[in-house]
Amino acid sequence: MLKELAVNHTNTEKKLAYSLELIRTAQALDSVDYLFSGFLEKGNALRLKSDLSQALESYIQGAKIAVKKKQNRDLGLIYISIATVYAVMGNHKNSVHYFKSAIEILKIEKDSINVASALLNAGDEYINMGKLQSALVYTKKSETLFNAIEYPLGQAYSLGNLGMIYAKMGNDLQAENYINKAILLLQKLGEYYPICVYLTYMSDIYFEKGDKEAALNYALRSLELAKKNKLKKQICDANLKLSKLYEDLGDERKSLSYYKDHITYRDSVSNIESVQKMADLRTDFEVSQKQVEVDLLNQTKKTQRIIAISSVIALFLVFLLALGLFKRYKFIKQTNIIIEEEKNKSNNLLLNILPEETAQELKQNGRVLAKKFESVTVLFTDFVGFTQYAEYLSPEKLVESVDYYFSKFDEIIEKYGLEKIKTVGDAYMCAGGLPFPTEDHAYKMVLAAIEIAEFVQDSKKINTLNQTRFEIRIGINTGPVVAGVVGIKKFAYDIWGDTVNIASRMETNSEPGKINISENTYELIKDSFDCVFRGEIEAKNKGVMKMYFVNDFIIKTCKSSFSHSHFNT
Repeated sequence: MLKELAVNHTNTEKKLAYSLELIRTAQALDSVDYLFSGFLEKGNALRLKSDLSQALESYIQGAKIAVKKKQNRDLGLIYISIATVYAVMGNHKNSVHYFKSAIEILKIEKDSINVASALLNAGDEYINMGKLQSALVYTKKSETLFNAIEYPLGQAYSLGNLGMIYAKMGNDLQAENYINKAILLLQKLGEYYPICVYLTYMSDIYFEKGDKEAALNYALRSLELAKKNKLKKQICDANLKLSKLYEDLGDERKSLSYYKDHITYRDSVSNIESVQKMADLRTDFEVSQKQVEVDLLNQTKKTQRIIAISSVIALFLVFLLALGLFKRYKFIKQTNIIIEEEKNKSNNLLLNILPEETAQELKQNGRVLAKKFESVTVLFTDFVGFTQYAEYLSPEKLVESVDYYFSKFDEIIEKYGLEKIKTVGDAYMCAGGLPFPTEDHAYKMVLAAIEIAEFVQDSKKINTLNQTRFEIRIGINTGPVVAGVVGIKKFAYDIWGDTVNIASRMETNSEPGKINISENTYELIKDSFDCVFRGEIEAKNKGVMKMYFVNDFIIKTCKSSFSHSHFNT
């Protein structure tokens, strides 16, 4: 029973708890088979919780048992699990090594389905590594094996992956041919979810190649199929993909429309997950009810003895009732205090997410009207080479490093009375001149940018804990924007407009350690800062634009009440 619960439970916390209990029981009974199963399912539960290092430890313990008892098939299966963890961690070299080891073992055991699955997954890892020829070889082998054992779902996945490989190789005709074959087979099997995934993936590939029309068509096909089959998760993903495509094409209206649909379906998916959790609770309740029935059956044997002391129990129950009512009164009183505290926490959290004026409007009206601001300064930052660092750092170290910088950025932005908008990955975005219009927002934003740049430079010099340090690019632009709240449940304050896009281009065309500003911003701050004209530079989707560097962060005059004593003037 413990093994079945550990294997089949959908709640990861309970899956882990049953796995640990299975391990303890198996150790007490000296059962090698169940001990192996316990470590395997413990690893699976930890992997689902994203505790990848602990998952690896559990899998390796299971592998040691399999080696010691010469259980080769079990060893092959746990090697597949280890390879999967390394794949999630982005360690493609180790992932491929364990997939290959699993393939060799399972071939000897004549486990064709798992051999074919390992071949397919190894091919997928070679795709991630950019080794397309190796990916092609392994995926074709998996296709051949799936065909031989007549396993349709495996055939479909092999065809789909081959299509993705050919697309990356630039062979569009073969790519579409294989993808379409996979789709036809998956349609026969009623497996519409992977069809939507393949279509979205093809959209990504064609977008990277610059074929935006093809990318749009694949994304629209994915959305249409997901809606037809009511696949809310894929409807959510397809809407997000279309929002990003239209944003890149400069169609802000369509981009916002698809993004709103994405938010709506994202919340719907969250509700489905909640229903699933309730279903798990119901299952646990039914199991406990069965146990109660067994207990009641045993209790009947003690009925005569219970009758003899029933009068005493009755008096005791009256006492318990009185005590319970008193405790209930105290509990309700304490609960009201807690509710009030939580209400205050909720208000503070809302103010942490939205500007105060916007939060008040949301609480009063239940919605926030979009507002246009004629003059707003927008700043973007980005860490140089962040993607390469992310491949080698653990998730914990990566988050710790980013938090170190963003926490300080938050302090600086608050110091100058600016508004943080959002962070996306390693990008930081803020704005000045909203929600309350001001005259000196451009001036304050450049001051903040200088302080941010200096902090990043100083952090490289002072690094006693030997933490990861980055270079930074900064871009600033000034102009009109529209601001508002996106979504109806999980709110997010955001801004839109060509001003935002140009600010992003300023950051992209900046250099490490530099502050790159547009002509609009330059005209507002040129009397206060020493700037260098860079010339007219090509900006993506914007044509040629005039750009300026704030030269060595030298301030010529001070027109603000802020202290500048910490700057080198």
